[in-house]
Amino acid sequence: MVDERRVVTRTEVVAPVAPTSVSQSEVTYRSNGSSVLQRLIIFLFALIQGLLILRIVLLLVAARQGNDLVALIHDVSDLFVAPFRGILGRSQIPAGSTELDVAAIVALVGWTIVELIILGFLRVFRRTT
Repeated sequence: MVDERRVVTRTEVVAPVAPTSVSQSEVTYRSNGSSVLQRLIIFLFALIQGLLILRIVLLLVAARQGNDLVALIHDVSDLFVAPFRGILGRSQIPAGSTELDVAAIVALVGWTIVELIILGFLRVFRRTT
């Protein structure tokens, strides 16, 4: 919600100079519940999308699965990839020691669409003043 207050001060000059006006605007921003909820949803989905991107990159560079951090990222991101696994005929495309995780790419697109749908519903039911 934006509250705007406008203060206009006019100063007349007696000399042959044209009259001048000074305009000053003050804009005050206040967060309402809807905007806070939208920011929270965007933050949560950004975490999911970042995790999926990390998974894709780590599999592309053939990161060692024995590393604890790589294993943690793979295990946690697997929760978000699982609903989208099997949509396409192949879940992974191997290329030597690296692999392209097609299911993770589909999941990235899918979670982005879910985020946009949720944000769209919030905008539809938002109160306007």
